[in-house]
Amino acid sequence: MAVKPVVVAVSASGEATAAKIAVELGAELHGREGRTQAKISFSNALEHIRDLFAAGIPVIGVCASGILIRAVAPLLGDKTTEPPVLSVADNGSVVIPLLGGHRGANRLASEIAGFLGAKAAITTAGDVSMGVALDAPPAGWKLANPEAAKTAMAGMLSHGGATVSGDFAQAAAWLSDVPEGTGATLLCTEAPQEDDTATLVYHPQRYILGVGCSRNCPPEELEALARQQLETAGISHHCLAAIATVDLKADEPAILALAKAWDVPLRLFTAAELEAETERAATKSDIVFNEIGTHGVAENAALACGGEAVSLTHPKIKSEMATAALARAETVITQPLGRPRGRLSVVGIGPGQAAWRTPEVSKLIADAEELVGYSLYIDLLGPLAAGKQRSDYPLGGEEDRCRYALEQAAKGKNVALVCSGDAGIYAMAALVFELLDRGPDENGVSDAARRAEVICSPGVSALQGAAARAGAPLGHDFCAISLSDLLTPRDDIVRRLKAAAEGDFVIAFYNPVSKKRRTLLAEARDILLQHRHADTPVMLASNLGRATEHVRYRRLDELDVDEVDMLTVVLVGSSNTRLAQLGEGPRMFTPRGYARRIDGDLKHVGNRHLEGESST
Repeated sequence: MAVKPVVVAVSASGEATAAKIAVELGAELHGREGRTQAKISFSNALEHIRDLFAAGIPVIGVCASGILIRAVAPLLGDKTTEPPVLSVADNGSVVIPLLGGHRGANRLASEIAGFLGAKAAITTAGDVSMGVALDAPPAGWKLANPEAAKTAMAGMLSHGGATVSGDFAQAAAWLSDVPEGTGATLLCTEAPQEDDTATLVYHPQRYILGVGCSRNCPPEELEALARQQLETAGISHHCLAAIATVDLKADEPAILALAKAWDVPLRLFTAAELEAETERAATKSDIVFNEIGTHGVAENAALACGGEAVSLTHPKIKSEMATAALARAETVITQPLGRPRGRLSVVGIGPGQAAWRTPEVSKLIADAEELVGYSLYIDLLGPLAAGKQRSDYPLGGEEDRCRYALEQAAKGKNVALVCSGDAGIYAMAALVFELLDRGPDENGVSDAARRAEVICSPGVSALQGAAARAGAPLGHDFCAISLSDLLTPRDDIVRRLKAAAEGDFVIAFYNPVSKKRRTLLAEARDILLQHRHADTPVMLASNLGRATEHVRYRRLDELDVDEVDMLTVVLVGSSNTRLAQLGEGPRMFTPRGYARRIDGDLKHVGNRHLEGESST
């Protein structure tokens, strides 16, 4: 799913222009709080724009270009993956694509300029001199060798143009305005080509590859069969608009590997949808029908994916465990039919503030169609959640929300299950996999949900955030213990407390108390006091990363349960943990052991030694 841009209005003077752009593009409008009337507001323009950019969201800023430049400058790295950033004058007179010119920014700038009656200040050499971005062909065409674009463009600029050739040159109307010259060759063909830095090879995507295979078919067997079919047709794999199969194969490793290796979208169909194509297919199998409910997979999937625009040009061929067929349209296919494989991204957003959220998590959230989670956690996403379908769940509905998220992904949707901290630490990731592991008679999930893609992305955990605020209390061995006995028997918790106390670990207590649970934290304190000094430092960190963040230190014997709530992380030091009294206040740390007695002498490991190296 292509990510829609966000239009950002920084001041009231540009709000009308921003609103018009948002309406014309069907995009969200975000406005400066107190200066605009936008429903989605922000207080800090630089941070807001930076968050959007980090999430991979194209940004159209109706503001001075300098604001956008200062916002995204710290994040710049790879121009091939960064989203477009455009600047528009407050009065709508000029549109400037600042970043991502060949990833849609130039095209978007021209579109905006068109309905604003503005000037698109496009500065990339190819667009200015040739009138086209040669490394960004339109939908339905694939550039086989993008790495040659820079060399080819340099040759064109030096020699005044290029030669457009090939069997499909006439069909490439978007190249019709390229000046004729000898600087490079723009070859439009379906046939595979050898590498040539002076030739840009464009393939029209008119074909759908339908495939089927037995479970655990070797990936190399399926790829070899698919290549055989393409060689028979005389086409490159870049001519494929999609690879199609039955939805029962949504998690088939060989099919997934083929789609990934060839960078071709995978499209899925139910057996009933494939059966509807049987009359157009060349091969019918009663054996296949009796097994899955359709008389064919490879041919039927190719036809279903292309729709009425395609016909079966290459009936299925088969190997021991796989089948492959090709269907072709007369013109390029820009929107293959069918459903993508569903994805569930289980993401940890950190303690709360956007600065602690990883770019990968922000990107997965931006790409998601639907957000599922506890209401507060989704609210903490701010602008990233705006305009998306939300499925909010209360505390206590954990299994319901995980099951719902998996079943939504089973429908082919891109879903994000939003957790605080790290999704794999006392959060939803384990429950997701538990549901997937259960059998149908164990209140698990549907077979379709088990075939969805599940991605877990790390977040900054509460214990990491608390430790960073403290200093370095986790500098040596540590553990985490949840004091909630809702899911863990109380006796197990006490047994772990005693073991951690005896082992002299630094301990991070999660879920220390609730309105009903008030005794285990006090019991934990008393157990620890049997093994540690009364003045062992304890850190209490509440609402980490939020405006109401509160960090304080206590002695172990003065740890008061009434000072702790569910939003508090409790870090108890080991016997070696100390408080460094600094000018700005105490900082908590646990020595790693760089100063230790060896053979009776005190040896100090200097800064020149790396962690883990021995001192001699």
